[in-house]
Amino acid sequence: MHEIDDKVDRLARLAAGRGLGGILLNTQPNFAWLSGGRSNQIDGSRETGSGSLLVGARGERYVVANNIEMPRLHEEVLGGLGFTPCEYAWTQEQEDPGTAIATARQAVAGEIGCDAPMAGGTPIDVAVAATRALLTPAEVDRYRALGRDLGCVIGEVCRTIVPDLTEIDIARRVAAAVAGIGARAIVNLVAADERMTRYRHPAPTVKAWRREVMVVVCAQRQGLVAALSRIVVNGAVPDDLERRTVAVASVFAALVGATRAGATGADLFGAAATAYAAAGFPLEETRHHQGGATGYRSREWIAHPASRETVQMRQAFAWNPSITGTKVEETALVLNGGFEVITASPGWPVIPVGVNGGALSAPGILTR
Repeated sequence: MHEIDDKVDRLARLAAGRGLGGILLNTQPNFAWLSGGRSNQIDGSRETGSGSLLVGARGERYVVANNIEMPRLHEEVLGGLGFTPCEYAWTQEQEDPGTAIATARQAVAGEIGCDAPMAGGTPIDVAVAATRALLTPAEVDRYRALGRDLGCVIGEVCRTIVPDLTEIDIARRVAAAVAGIGARAIVNLVAADERMTRYRHPAPTVKAWRREVMVVVCAQRQGLVAALSRIVVNGAVPDDLERRTVAVASVFAALVGATRAGATGADLFGAAATAYAAAGFPLEETRHHQGGATGYRSREWIAHPASRETVQMRQAFAWNPSITGTKVEETALVLNGGFEVITASPGWPVIPVGVNGGALSAPGILTR
């Protein structure tokens, strides 16, 4: 309960500071955040969920939902978390799109801030995202467990794939493995052979792999998202691929080393650009984004030249620097002035790189 209390307090202070009576959270990421990993998802094709959580400026907490969703949300999803039900008829919201906001106003006096467009509400989604950025100790524990499990199962999958499997075959194995750890593959990309050099976001096709294959995964569990990429080669690793992968590992190290509390997204983008140039690949940062903060979305924000977002002292980052034909991607936690990579695959080949006077192992290339 301490985690939920902390988050309720953050939202109450945000509401009071904005002169709002309360804040209504309806999107699936924010519902998961405030509820400690629970879900209001029914329709996975939507950002919004079924039912909302309301926090008043004085710390009151409610679940606001129609009569279809309320029994399950109140009893099964939110049981024991202290959210008081505020229910309305499902037919009412069909007639009046402002029903959820009106119901929230009956519970707390004043205007209602909301994290998604809702009739009668005041949009404050950017402020809510900033409020949830600082991870709680419980979230750090859940993140470590997710990263460990994801690194293990993706490493295992990559060791089983053989030439002539199609990209779709490989993606199916990845999805099943991720489901096996109670997670969901919200990004599941596979590139074989020449598609590794042509596309930065390779949706899987019926192409069979012969020489090289890259697997890219973002997995979501209890709302939190972890990301990684892995490369497998059939036979000896081509010299050029090895050279490029070692170079991109140095960029990954530069990004991890620069990810310190107070650094801005622009600072981090600059660190990547400098590292690409030093590695002999200037301007590669212009060909694809480098990643950024993660949490309850695959990327909460991306580092770019004009980014003003700042690194928090407890936050997760998924960096994915790439040089045409290769990539290094892992998820790391920023903790107590240091960093902790959480998605490493046991027994995977590594590329040793230096970071702030210390050492880091970036994922290398697995050979069959």
